Amino acid sequence: MKVKKLSIESVREQFPSLKRKVNHHPVIFFDGPGGTQVPSRVIRAVSNYYRYYNSNTHGQFQTSRQTDHIIEAARNNISNLLGGEGPSNISIGQNMTSLNFAISRACSRIFKPGDEILITQLDHEANRGPWLLLRENGIKVREVKLLPEGVLDEEDMRNKVSENTRLIAMGMASNAFGTVNNVLLGRKLAYEAGALFLLDAVHYVPHFPVDVQEIGADFLLCSSYKFYGPHLGFLYAKPGALDNLPVDRLRTQDQQAPFRIETGTLNHASLAGVNAVAAFIAALGEGKSAREKMRSGMERINVHEQELLKILFNEIAGIKKLRVIGPGYGDAQRAPTLSFVHDSVHPEYICTLLAEEGIAAWNGNFYAIKAMEVLGLQESGGVVRIGMSMYNSESDIERLISTLKKI
Repeated sequence: MKVKKLSIESVREQFPSLKRKVNHHPVIFFDGPGGTQVPSRVIRAVSNYYRYYNSNTHGQFQTSRQTDHIIEAARNNISNLLGGEGPSNISIGQNMTSLNFAISRACSRIFKPGDEILITQLDHEANRGPWLLLRENGIKVREVKLLPEGVLDEEDMRNKVSENTRLIAMGMASNAFGTVNNVLLGRKLAYEAGALFLLDAVHYVPHFPVDVQEIGADFLLCSSYKFYGPHLGFLYAKPGALDNLPVDRLRTQDQQAPFRIETGTLNHASLAGVNAVAAFIAALGEGKSAREKMRSGMERINVHEQELLKILFNEIAGIKKLRVIGPGYGDAQRAPTLSFVHDSVHPEYICTLLAEEGIAAWNGNFYAIKAMEVLGLQESGGVVRIGMSMYNSESDIERLISTLKKI
């Protein structure tokens, strides 16, 4: 079935920040991989929580019960977005990094010296650092090599899985280069080794429909501020997976999943915003259930962003002295994120000139510092990253290309 196109004008109207101007230029936000803009309904939901519902949980009075409902609704909405079994498999945290550190600390209590963890050289440091720390416990951490094309060496991945592998941690999509990884290979290798399989889906969830049950991950992490919501992290844990982890927790904390990994009071206002994000995405799609509508909405977002990616890739390829970092368009599935370098101009200077024209784009390593080091880009300032989101348009790309040609 052909996916219906987004009404980009209608979408853009819902984001108040798109009305900003810099130096008399309407602002263009290509900074989505670092955090997207937020629609009005999300802003209202957060504000209304403080106006009408602000309370802590598990009380007998109305505002407390409403807060309980908001939290449970957020778990259910994220489960629908990810294709999970239900709200009991969704844990809430400050961000993806904090949740991943909590999982790694728990694993440090059950893994033994000589056990092995496999990570990749392409990943964001949030899915490397927490596992590299386990070397202090005598656990061996091996790394899948990153090839010059900006993709993982799959043969190297196969060779580095052994009978001692206890966990494979990898990203679904690179926030630095847009590379989409072969997670089904990772799942197969983890299954054959009897290892846990953990996915960083922070840069994947905003751009593609997800079915975590089909993927078969034991753990999957994402962040709502990357898909038009507030700054929160979420953990999907396969049924039973979290129950077996000795996580840090107070004795007053509910000892069952999904609560056992959550510490302290949650950000209730932000969770109200997450529920508004879910409604926003579902309103873009079609279907009978909330899950079907959200998946349909994500499919429409994906088609729109991929069309923009194709245009941008072809335009960048036509500018002399610019070199795209990562897989070529059409060579493999790609997130709508394109990074490049100039033969002689520093990435920071390019982004400074773009900013003067009202164009927001990132430069640097984006915490994928190992990948930048492996490709020899770190010392020269990393790359310029253009990240497309659902509210970007062809005219945004035209202005970007025009400015880059001036540079």
